[in-house]
Amino acid sequence: MGFALAEHIANLGGFVHLVCGPSSLEISHQNINVVNVVSAEEMYIEASNIFPKADITILSAAVADYTPVQKSREKIKKKDGNFSIELQATKDIAFELGKLKRKNQVLVGFALETQNEVENAKKKMIKKNLDIIVLNSLKDNGAGFKHDTNKISIISKNNKILNYKLKHKKEVAKDIVDRIVDYVEFQ
Repeated sequence: MGFALAEHIANLGGFVHLVCGPSSLEISHQNINVVNVVSAEEMYIEASNIFPKADITILSAAVADYTPVQKSREKIKKKDGNFSIELQATKDIAFELGKLKRKNQVLVGFALETQNEVENAKKKMIKKNLDIIVLNSLKDNGAGFKHDTNKISIISKNNKILNYKLKHKKEVAKDIVDRIVDYVEFQ
């Protein structure tokens, strides 16, 4: 979804800093600066460096909420009995950027919810100081991850909710950008 958004914005003439984790997707456009990262911490650092200069920030990556406390550079050999991994919370990028947001900046986040979807997305939007939140669906075939299609709802600060049908991610990107433009023009 992030690649589709970056490409759509660049095609409209916008300059995009695309910070992305490991992916088999590639993108090449003169208006897109790609920064590859491999960890949630690296994504947080890059996003924090770019954010102060950004007019609009769209956080579409599905960043892990937890990371192992101890990392191993070598294979952990199988032993008899159970094995456990201690996890620690990663920095919440949207929350941290939301604390730094300037008056005229627009911050857009994504939510993937499996229960009380709209209610939980609205809570996330308030907690993280987002202007718009895009609610992803996992309940519909062809939506969410590992598909070229997605089905979303877009919720803005004024509690306006727009529900969209299943579409190709390029069309979903257009819907999201159109909504951001509407928000910017009418705030």
